[in-house]
Amino acid sequence: FMRHSAWGMLAFSVLLLAPPAFPQAAEPCAACHREQAHYQPQTPMGRALELPPDQTILKTHPLLRFSKAGYSYTITRKDGTSTYTVTDGKDTLAIPIHYALGIRSQTFVLQYEGRFYESLVSYYDSIDGLGVTMGAERIQPHNLVEAMGRALPDAEAASCFGCHTTGGVKNGRLDVESMKPGIQCEHCHTGAAVHAADIVHGKTDTLPPRLGQLSAEDLSNFCGTCHRSWETVVRMRVWGPVNVRFQPYRLANSKCFRGTDARIRCVACHDPHRDLARDDASYDVKCLACHASTKETAGKTAPACPVSQKDCVSCHMPKTALPGGQATFTDHEIRIVRPNEGYPN
Repeated sequence: FMRHSAWGMLAFSVLLLAPPAFPQAAEPCAACHREQAHYQPQTPMGRALELPPDQTILKTHPLLRFSKAGYSYTITRKDGTSTYTVTDGKDTLAIPIHYALGIRSQTFVLQYEGRFYESLVSYYDSIDGLGVTMGAERIQPHNLVEAMGRALPDAEAASCFGCHTTGGVKNGRLDVESMKPGIQCEHCHTGAAVHAADIVHGKTDTLPPRLGQLSAEDLSNFCGTCHRSWETVVRMRVWGPVNVRFQPYRLANSKCFRGTDARIRCVACHDPHRDLARDDASYDVKCLACHASTKETAGKTAPACPVSQKDCVSCHMPKTALPGGQATFTDHEIRIVRPNEGYPN
């Protein structure tokens, strides 16, 4: 069937301004949605971008070092600010880190001479240190600026901040003065701020769209605006293990994905307002919502697994390491994994 994507690769123009200090204002939604407002800000999505005062990893790692291809990298922290430094032994370039993206592993967006750059090295929790940024393995820098990072085209910079912040893209322009760090209510629930203001005055006709009512296909495309939809990955022709991090694309390739069954959509397994469950066994109940067990078959649409009914995802959603090996993702293409089978695109 047709796969539709909400992802729009717009030619954003970037408004380059000095990085502001974003106020951490309390979400007005918390008055009614207390549980979500309590837990969501501390999730990886809620902390998708950190500003200097809140850069936890850099606070706990005040000195980080890395070397590659004749260049040495150092990240140091002093007086509440972290500095990204690269040297070839003769010359040195030092840039303050205003934007840290990610929470377990972290890449830095740097500003130099009016442009945004993606840092060529990132922090990885798997090695508790610095390594080459995903996608930059083949870059061979010829000077300090190229060694510092990869220059981001305007559209990519806007997409980057658009997925890691709230409210930063307005009328096709990236405005760092208006963005709020991380994924806040308004990012996904369009119109939430207007609704919160109206509800105080008894107006209930401005409810944001109810995302929980979206079909599996539509929700996959909605989440795919940042996590990459099926159509986006196919159009970009991103093949091989590198696309394991694009969960909507991988899930849509699963034999059991139909696009209409609510039992196999993003929010069936993941509560976007809570931290990600990392215990394999916690997902068994989700698998058994479709698959028959030895004790119960009524209402089930898929056969029982002949091997086990515990830790299902450990076999059928294998962990896959990205090139370089520093980052590992759970493959969302649900399947029977056979010995010596290659990575399926």
